[in-house]
Amino acid sequence: MSARILVVDDIEANVRLLQAKLTAEYYDVLMAYDGPSALAIAAAEQPDIVLLDVMMPGMDGFEVCRRLKEDPVTRHIPVVLVTALDGRSDRIEGLEAGADEFLTKPIDDVLLFARVRSLTRLKLVIDELRQREESGRRMGVIAGAASRLGGTGGRILIVDDNERQSQRVAAELGVDHRPVVETDPEKALATARGPVDIVIVNAAARNFDGLRFCANLRSDEVSRHLPVLVIVDPDDRPRLVKALEIGVNDILTRPIDPQELSARARTQIKRKRYTDFLRQNLDHSLELAVTDQLTGLHNRRYMEGQLGALAKRASMGGDPVAALMIDIDHFKKINDSFGHDVGDEVLREFAVRLASNVRAVDLPCRYGGEEFTVIMPDTQIEDAERIAERIRLHVAGSPFRVAGGSELLTVTISVGVAATIGVTDTPETLLKRADSAVYEAKHAGRNRVISKAA
Repeated sequence: MSARILVVDDIEANVRLLQAKLTAEYYDVLMAYDGPSALAIAAAEQPDIVLLDVMMPGMDGFEVCRRLKEDPVTRHIPVVLVTALDGRSDRIEGLEAGADEFLTKPIDDVLLFARVRSLTRLKLVIDELRQREESGRRMGVIAGAASRLGGTGGRILIVDDNERQSQRVAAELGVDHRPVVETDPEKALATARGPVDIVIVNAAARNFDGLRFCANLRSDEVSRHLPVLVIVDPDDRPRLVKALEIGVNDILTRPIDPQELSARARTQIKRKRYTDFLRQNLDHSLELAVTDQLTGLHNRRYMEGQLGALAKRASMGGDPVAALMIDIDHFKKINDSFGHDVGDEVLREFAVRLASNVRAVDLPCRYGGEEFTVIMPDTQIEDAERIAERIRLHVAGSPFRVAGGSELLTVTISVGVAATIGVTDTPETLLKRADSAVYEAKHAGRNRVISKAA
């Protein structure tokens, strides 16, 4: 699989060496010797991958990477940072800047080409969506929307039979995301067919073949686009290379660094939301995008489609589905007192808290304005009430820091809970009961959860 690769290094000998290696593998190579030239060439030539040295005079590789990822014209281009640095802080800074990988000199040719092939496949997928992105960007829609798609509040599936390791990963990611651990690969495959943003797999699991599981994900039409992050031992080079060859998105070596784990997960989730946003627009107008631009949650249109399928299954004797309707109390007063910018901050922070306090199978969405909803498959009303109360306590339990941290706001919510009843219940009747319960909660004094069984 050929590709156009931009090599950036202030030392000409390094550039020529990489050029020779890549050309021998039939890659088309572009060259730049400083940061400003690299930015100009990347924007004009649209390479498939950028191999970028970190230690350059003037504008270093970290800054070049950040600017590439901030520019709508180049943000989709994968970046591999190449450097003699191997310190933890440098690696984390590179990932935080948006880099897709961080390779250390002297470069291992086998790993380099495996990573290049993996990123080339990713770039081909994104290129299929770029024409729609370009149309939306010219209209001023996609660029603004996509730039606000966050990397928090993700639904993460951890597939690992190492209990200590999986719990440590789940605890670290649970601060900003919704992780769920699965030790059975068959159950994990079924879970991956649901609403999941990233799958983290232990390649060295004892009771199942982690790479076989990744291959099964890629062969399934529903899960083949899911980002997959594989945990491997740094000395297990054959398994690391094979993981990249079968199409995993990223590699995390042991011992697991919490910051690196968070950075890699956030990058993959943000990219998935970006590609999801573009993919949905292939057959619909830009206004039908499935992601709410402000909060990063799914929007009302997407929620209605998912709820319709779940309610239909429930009406045919399947598992019940519950719904939470959530309204931020006195939100108009926040806008009137502090301005709409602070109001938007509150909405974004609430979305993070909401997404972090529901289960991986649940679907939190922005319903409109200051109203949110959570669709909960296979859930009885009693379980939905407990989750609703947990959300309420988390929101009211600590103030929201806004206006650059200069203001602390106490925010509360009113929550209505409902679940499907019988075979005649429809999405409309379910949401209507939940909405009615919200009004009861507000009339009863706000900051409370009320359920409506019928």
